[in-house]
Amino acid sequence: MAPTTTKQWTVAGKDGFDSLKFEEKAQIPKLGDHDVLVHFHYVSLNYRDLIIPKGKYPFPTKDNVVPGSDGAGTVEAVGSSVKSFKPGDKVLTLFNQAHQAGPISVAIVGTGLGGVIDGALRQYGSFEESGLVHMPTTLDFKEGSTLACAALTAWNGLYGLESKALKPGDTVLTQGTGGVSIFALQFAKAAGARVIATTSSAAKAETLRKLGADTVINYKDNPDWGEIAKKASPHGLGVDHVLEVGGPKTMAQSLKAAKPEGVISIIGFLGGMSKEQPSFLECLNNIVTVRGLLVGSRLQFQNMNEAIDANGIKPVVDEKVFSLEELKDAYQYMVSRRGICATMCNKPL
Repeated sequence: MAPTTTKQWTVAGKDGFDSLKFEEKAQIPKLGDHDVLVHFHYVSLNYRDLIIPKGKYPFPTKDNVVPGSDGAGTVEAVGSSVKSFKPGDKVLTLFNQAHQAGPISVAIVGTGLGGVIDGALRQYGSFEESGLVHMPTTLDFKEGSTLACAALTAWNGLYGLESKALKPGDTVLTQGTGGVSIFALQFAKAAGARVIATTSSAAKAETLRKLGADTVINYKDNPDWGEIAKKASPHGLGVDHVLEVGGPKTMAQSLKAAKPEGVISIIGFLGGMSKEQPSFLECLNNIVTVRGLLVGSRLQFQNMNEAIDANGIKPVVDEKVFSLEELKDAYQYMVSRRGICATMCNKPL
Protein backbone atom coordinates (compact mmCIF):
# COMPACT_ATOMS: atom_id res chain seq x y z
CA MET A 1 0.00 0.00 0.00
CA ALA A 2 1.29 3.46 -0.92
CA PRO A 3 2.30 5.72 1.99
CA THR A 4 -0.11 8.44 3.12
CA THR A 5 2.34 10.73 4.96
CA THR A 6 5.87 12.00 4.34
CA LYS A 7 8.66 13.80 6.11
CA GLN A 8 9.38 17.08 4.36
CA TRP A 9 10.87 20.57 4.57
CA THR A 10 9.11 23.79 3.60
CA VAL A 11 10.23 27.40 3.16
CA ALA A 12 8.04 29.58 5.38
CA GLY A 13 9.07 33.21 4.92
CA LYS A 14 12.23 34.96 3.79
CA ASP A 15 14.26 35.08 7.00
CA GLY A 16 17.19 33.03 5.76
CA PHE A 17 17.72 29.43 6.79
CA ASP A 18 15.49 29.95 9.84
CA SER A 19 12.66 29.95 7.30
CA LEU A 20 13.24 26.23 6.70
CA LYS A 21 10.63 24.23 8.62
CA PHE A 22 10.58 20.44 9.09
CA GLU A 23 7.37 18.39 9.13
CA GLU A 24 7.32 14.81 10.40
CA LYS A 25 3.98 13.71 8.91
CA ALA A 26 2.77 15.84 6.04
CA GLN A 27 -0.17 14.42 4.12
CA ILE A 28 0.43 12.96 0.66
CA PRO A 29 -2.43 13.95 -1.67
CA LYS A 30 -4.33 11.22 -3.49
CA LEU A 31 -2.71 10.40 -6.83
CA GLY A 32 -4.40 11.79 -9.92
CA ASP A 33 -4.77 9.74 -13.09
CA HIS A 34 -1.58 11.20 -14.60
CA ASP A 35 0.44 11.41 -11.38
CA VAL A 36 3.51 9.47 -10.26
CA LEU A 37 4.49 9.01 -6.61
CA VAL A 38 8.28 9.07 -6.17
CA HIS A 39 10.26 7.75 -3.21
CA PHE A 40 13.33 9.99 -3.08
CA HIS A 41 16.78 8.64 -2.23
CA TYR A 42 19.04 11.61 -2.97
CA VAL A 43 18.64 15.32 -3.57
CA SER A 44 21.41 17.71 -4.62
CA LEU A 45 21.58 21.34 -3.56
CA ASN A 46 22.19 24.33 -5.83
CA TYR A 47 22.97 28.00 -5.26
CA ARG A 48 19.29 28.68 -5.99
CA ASP A 49 18.27 26.68 -2.91
CA LEU A 50 20.39 28.93 -0.71
CA ILE A 51 18.88 32.21 -1.90
CA ILE A 52 15.18 31.25 -2.03
CA PRO A 53 14.85 31.36 1.81
CA LYS A 54 16.54 34.76 1.74
CA GLY A 55 14.07 36.21 -0.76
CA LYS A 56 16.82 36.83 -3.32
CA TYR A 57 15.74 34.47 -6.08
CA PRO A 58 14.70 36.52 -9.15
CA PHE A 59 12.11 34.05 -10.43
CA PRO A 60 8.66 33.16 -9.01
CA THR A 61 8.34 31.47 -5.61
CA LYS A 62 5.51 30.74 -3.20
CA ASP A 63 5.38 30.59 0.57
CA ASN A 64 5.50 27.17 2.28
CA VAL A 65 6.88 25.48 -0.83
CA VAL A 66 8.83 22.23 -0.46
CA PRO A 67 12.35 23.21 -1.64
CA GLY A 68 14.75 21.31 -3.87
CA SER A 69 14.68 20.92 -7.64
CA ASP A 70 17.08 18.00 -8.10
CA GLY A 71 15.72 14.68 -6.85
CA ALA A 72 16.47 11.07 -7.72
CA GLY A 73 14.31 8.17 -6.59
CA THR A 74 12.14 5.22 -7.47
CA VAL A 75 8.54 5.15 -8.59
CA GLU A 76 6.33 4.02 -5.70
CA ALA A 77 2.93 4.16 -7.42
CA VAL A 78 1.33 5.52 -10.61
CA GLY A 79 -2.06 6.91 -11.62
CA SER A 80 -4.38 4.92 -13.86
CA SER A 81 -3.45 6.83 -17.05
CA VAL A 82 0.35 6.90 -16.62
CA LYS A 83 2.10 5.29 -19.60
CA SER A 84 5.80 6.19 -19.27
CA PHE A 85 6.58 4.89 -15.78
CA LYS A 86 5.88 1.88 -13.58
CA PRO A 87 6.61 1.08 -9.93
CA GLY A 88 10.31 0.47 -9.40
CA ASP A 89 11.52 2.73 -12.23
CA LYS A 90 14.45 5.02 -11.42
CA VAL A 91 13.50 8.63 -12.14
CA LEU A 92 14.71 12.23 -11.92
CA THR A 93 12.72 15.43 -11.46
CA LEU A 94 12.37 18.12 -14.15
CA PHE A 95 13.31 21.64 -13.00
CA ASN A 96 10.58 23.57 -14.85
CA GLN A 97 7.73 21.11 -14.73
CA ALA A 98 5.90 22.53 -17.76
CA HIS A 99 8.96 22.87 -20.02
CA GLN A 100 8.52 19.87 -22.28
CA ALA A 101 10.33 21.07 -25.44
CA GLY A 102 11.10 24.17 -27.45
CA PRO A 103 11.47 27.75 -26.17
CA ILE A 104 10.67 28.68 -22.60
CA SER A 105 7.67 30.95 -21.89
CA VAL A 106 6.43 33.16 -19.07
CA ALA A 107 3.98 30.43 -18.06
CA ILE A 108 6.76 27.83 -17.93
CA VAL A 109 8.91 30.05 -15.70
CA GLY A 110 6.09 29.85 -13.16
CA THR A 111 6.47 26.05 -12.82
CA GLY A 112 9.88 25.91 -11.14
CA LEU A 113 10.28 22.92 -8.83
CA GLY A 114 11.13 23.95 -5.29
CA GLY A 115 10.13 27.54 -6.10
CA VAL A 116 6.47 27.50 -7.10
CA ILE A 117 5.78 23.75 -7.27
CA ASP A 118 6.64 21.53 -4.30
CA GLY A 119 10.08 20.05 -4.78
CA ALA A 120 12.19 17.08 -3.78
CA LEU A 121 13.31 17.70 -0.18
CA ARG A 122 10.90 15.13 1.23
CA GLN A 123 10.63 11.37 1.47
CA TYR A 124 7.80 11.04 -1.04
CA GLY A 125 6.47 13.41 -3.67
CA SER A 126 3.76 13.30 -6.31
CA PHE A 127 4.44 14.69 -9.79
CA GLU A 128 2.71 14.74 -13.12
CA GLU A 129 4.10 12.10 -15.46
CA SER A 130 5.48 14.84 -17.71
CA GLY A 131 7.51 16.26 -14.81
CA LEU A 132 9.87 13.29 -14.59
CA VAL A 133 12.48 11.55 -16.77
CA HIS A 134 14.15 8.16 -16.57
CA MET A 135 17.54 8.24 -14.84
CA PRO A 136 20.63 7.35 -16.93
CA THR A 137 21.29 3.64 -16.57
CA THR A 138 25.01 4.15 -15.94
CA LEU A 139 24.53 6.37 -12.87
CA ASP A 140 23.54 5.67 -9.28
CA PHE A 141 20.97 7.74 -7.37
CA LYS A 142 23.60 10.01 -5.84
CA GLU A 143 25.09 10.84 -9.23
CA GLY A 144 21.70 11.12 -10.90
CA SER A 145 20.47 13.65 -8.37
CA THR A 146 22.95 16.24 -9.69
CA LEU A 147 21.53 16.44 -13.21
CA ALA A 148 18.22 18.33 -13.10
CA CYS A 149 19.62 21.84 -12.63
CA ALA A 150 23.40 22.13 -13.11
CA ALA A 151 23.86 19.51 -15.81
CA LEU A 152 20.80 20.47 -17.85
CA THR A 153 21.77 24.15 -17.62
CA ALA A 154 25.22 23.35 -19.01
CA TRP A 155 23.69 21.21 -21.76
CA ASN A 156 21.30 24.01 -22.76
CA GLY A 157 24.17 26.50 -22.73
CA LEU A 158 26.07 24.40 -25.25
CA TYR A 159 23.25 23.02 -27.39
CA GLY A 160 20.13 25.11 -26.71
CA LEU A 161 20.71 27.66 -29.47
CA GLU A 162 20.44 25.14 -32.27
CA SER A 163 21.87 27.34 -35.01
CA LYS A 164 25.04 27.73 -32.95
CA ALA A 165 25.09 24.39 -31.14
CA LEU A 166 28.44 23.02 -29.96
CA LYS A 167 30.35 21.02 -32.58
CA PRO A 168 33.66 19.15 -32.63
CA GLY A 169 36.61 21.51 -32.74
CA ASP A 170 34.80 24.40 -31.04
CA THR A 171 36.36 26.14 -28.06
CA VAL A 172 34.40 26.53 -24.81
CA LEU A 173 35.24 28.87 -21.92
CA THR A 174 34.05 27.85 -18.45
CA GLN A 175 34.28 29.82 -15.21
CA GLY A 176 35.21 28.28 -11.90
CA THR A 177 34.51 24.82 -10.54
CA GLY A 178 30.80 24.95 -9.76
CA GLY A 179 28.36 22.34 -10.98
CA VAL A 180 27.38 24.03 -14.25
CA SER A 181 30.99 24.72 -15.19
CA ILE A 182 32.15 21.19 -14.44
CA PHE A 183 29.32 19.62 -16.44
CA ALA A 184 30.03 22.01 -19.33
CA LEU A 185 33.66 20.90 -19.28
CA GLN A 186 32.66 17.23 -19.35
CA PHE A 187 30.06 17.67 -22.10
CA ALA A 188 32.41 19.75 -24.23
CA LYS A 189 35.25 17.24 -24.03
CA ALA A 190 32.86 14.39 -24.86
CA ALA A 191 31.84 16.32 -27.98
CA GLY A 192 35.42 16.80 -29.18
CA ALA A 193 35.70 20.46 -28.21
CA ARG A 194 38.55 22.39 -26.59
CA VAL A 195 38.01 23.81 -23.12
CA ILE A 196 39.59 26.86 -21.53
CA ALA A 197 38.71 27.06 -17.83
CA THR A 198 39.21 29.75 -15.21
CA THR A 199 39.72 29.16 -11.50
CA SER A 200 41.21 30.78 -8.42
CA SER A 201 43.65 28.20 -7.05
CA ALA A 202 46.34 25.77 -8.09
CA ALA A 203 44.50 22.84 -6.49
CA LYS A 204 41.32 23.52 -8.45
CA ALA A 205 43.38 24.04 -11.60
CA GLU A 206 44.78 20.53 -11.21
CA THR A 207 41.26 19.13 -10.83
CA LEU A 208 40.17 20.90 -14.01
CA ARG A 209 43.13 19.50 -15.91
CA LYS A 210 42.33 15.98 -14.72
CA LEU A 211 38.82 16.42 -16.08
CA GLY A 212 40.25 17.36 -19.47
CA ALA A 213 40.60 21.15 -19.55
CA ASP A 214 43.09 22.10 -22.26
CA THR A 215 44.02 25.48 -20.73
CA VAL A 216 43.48 26.71 -17.18
CA ILE A 217 43.75 30.39 -16.22
CA ASN A 218 43.97 31.66 -12.64
CA TYR A 219 41.68 34.70 -12.71
CA LYS A 220 43.07 36.08 -9.43
CA ASP A 221 46.58 36.18 -10.85
CA ASN A 222 45.30 37.34 -14.25
CA PRO A 223 42.49 39.91 -13.90
CA ASP A 224 42.45 40.40 -17.70
CA TRP A 225 41.74 36.70 -18.22
CA GLY A 226 39.41 37.35 -21.14
CA GLU A 227 42.28 38.47 -23.36
CA ILE A 228 44.38 35.52 -22.20
CA ALA A 229 41.55 33.10 -23.06
CA LYS A 230 41.22 34.65 -26.51
CA LYS A 231 44.95 34.27 -27.17
CA ALA A 232 44.76 30.64 -26.00
CA SER A 233 42.04 29.84 -28.56
CA PRO A 234 42.96 28.48 -32.00
CA HIS A 235 44.70 31.24 -34.01
CA GLY A 236 43.79 33.68 -31.22
CA LEU A 237 40.35 34.30 -32.74
CA GLY A 238 38.36 33.82 -29.54
CA VAL A 239 36.09 31.17 -28.07
CA ASP A 240 32.85 29.85 -29.57
CA HIS A 241 30.94 29.40 -26.32
CA VAL A 242 31.16 31.09 -22.92
CA LEU A 243 29.27 29.66 -19.95
CA GLU A 244 28.85 32.88 -17.98
CA VAL A 245 28.13 32.10 -14.31
CA GLY A 246 29.72 35.11 -12.64
CA GLY A 247 27.32 37.80 -13.84
CA PRO A 248 28.03 41.53 -14.07
CA LYS A 249 31.51 41.30 -12.57
CA THR A 250 32.80 38.83 -15.17
CA MET A 251 30.80 39.78 -18.26
CA ALA A 252 33.37 42.28 -19.54
CA GLN A 253 36.03 39.57 -19.63
CA SER A 254 33.65 37.13 -21.32
CA LEU A 255 33.06 39.67 -24.08
CA LYS A 256 36.82 40.00 -24.58
CA ALA A 257 37.20 36.22 -24.84
CA ALA A 258 34.39 35.52 -27.34
CA LYS A 259 35.04 35.38 -31.07
CA PRO A 260 32.80 37.22 -33.56
CA GLU A 261 29.51 35.27 -33.83
CA GLY A 262 30.34 33.51 -30.57
CA VAL A 263 27.71 32.77 -27.93
CA ILE A 264 27.72 33.90 -24.30
CA SER A 265 25.13 32.02 -22.25
CA ILE A 266 24.32 33.90 -19.05
CA ILE A 267 23.48 31.40 -16.35
CA GLY A 268 24.03 33.07 -12.98
CA PHE A 269 25.42 35.87 -10.88
CA LEU A 270 27.77 34.12 -8.47
CA GLY A 271 30.15 37.07 -8.65
CA GLY A 272 27.50 39.35 -7.18
CA MET A 273 25.77 42.40 -8.59
CA SER A 274 27.56 45.51 -9.82
CA LYS A 275 26.49 48.83 -11.32
CA GLU A 276 29.62 48.81 -13.44
CA GLN A 277 28.92 46.33 -16.19
CA PRO A 278 29.04 46.21 -19.99
CA SER A 279 26.26 47.85 -21.97
CA PHE A 280 24.14 46.15 -24.61
CA LEU A 281 26.07 48.12 -27.22
CA GLU A 282 29.18 46.08 -26.41
CA CYS A 283 27.37 42.99 -27.67
CA LEU A 284 27.16 44.76 -31.03
CA ASN A 285 30.73 46.02 -30.86
CA ASN A 286 31.96 42.45 -30.26
CA ILE A 287 29.43 40.88 -32.68
CA VAL A 288 28.36 38.21 -30.18
CA THR A 289 25.09 36.57 -29.23
CA VAL A 290 24.28 36.92 -25.54
CA ARG A 291 21.44 34.77 -24.20
CA GLY A 292 19.94 34.22 -20.80
CA LEU A 293 18.67 30.75 -20.00
CA LEU A 294 16.79 29.00 -17.23
CA VAL A 295 17.86 25.35 -17.10
CA GLY A 296 16.26 23.39 -19.99
CA SER A 297 13.39 21.30 -21.32
CA ARG A 298 12.36 17.71 -20.75
CA LEU A 299 13.41 16.82 -24.31
CA GLN A 300 16.85 18.32 -23.70
CA PHE A 301 17.03 16.39 -20.41
CA GLN A 302 16.32 13.12 -22.22
CA ASN A 303 18.87 13.88 -24.94
CA MET A 304 21.46 14.79 -22.31
CA ASN A 305 20.86 11.57 -20.39
CA GLU A 306 21.41 9.55 -23.56
CA ALA A 307 24.72 11.35 -24.08
CA ILE A 308 25.74 10.68 -20.47
CA ASP A 309 25.13 6.96 -20.93
CA ALA A 310 26.80 6.83 -24.35
CA ASN A 311 29.95 8.65 -23.20
CA GLY A 312 30.27 7.23 -19.69
CA ILE A 313 30.15 10.70 -18.12
CA LYS A 314 30.27 10.62 -14.32
CA PRO A 315 29.17 13.63 -12.26
CA VAL A 316 31.72 14.98 -9.81
CA VAL A 317 29.99 14.61 -6.44
CA ASP A 318 30.99 15.76 -2.96
CA GLU A 319 31.66 12.87 -0.59
CA LYS A 320 29.80 14.62 2.24
CA VAL A 321 26.24 13.33 2.65
CA PHE A 322 23.51 14.64 4.98
CA SER A 323 20.30 13.01 6.16
CA LEU A 324 16.99 14.65 5.37
CA GLU A 325 16.73 15.91 8.94
CA GLU A 326 20.14 17.61 8.64
CA LEU A 327 19.07 19.92 5.81
CA LYS A 328 20.06 23.15 7.57
CA ASP A 329 23.54 21.73 8.14
CA ALA A 330 23.69 20.86 4.44
CA TYR A 331 22.77 24.43 3.52
CA GLN A 332 25.51 25.81 5.77
CA TYR A 333 27.99 23.35 4.32
CA MET A 334 27.06 24.45 0.81
CA VAL A 335 27.63 28.09 1.78
CA SER A 336 31.08 27.34 3.19
CA ARG A 337 32.22 25.17 0.31
CA ARG A 338 31.28 26.84 -2.98
CA GLY A 339 33.36 24.05 -4.40
CA ILE A 340 33.39 21.70 -7.28
CA CYS A 341 30.16 19.87 -6.64
CA ALA A 342 26.78 19.99 -4.97
CA THR A 343 26.09 18.85 -1.44
CA MET A 344 23.87 15.81 -1.28
CA CYS A 345 20.94 15.06 1.01
CA ASN A 346 20.43 11.34 1.49
CA LYS A 347 16.89 10.18 2.14
CA PRO A 348 15.92 7.09 4.14
CA LEU A 349 15.08 4.18 1.87
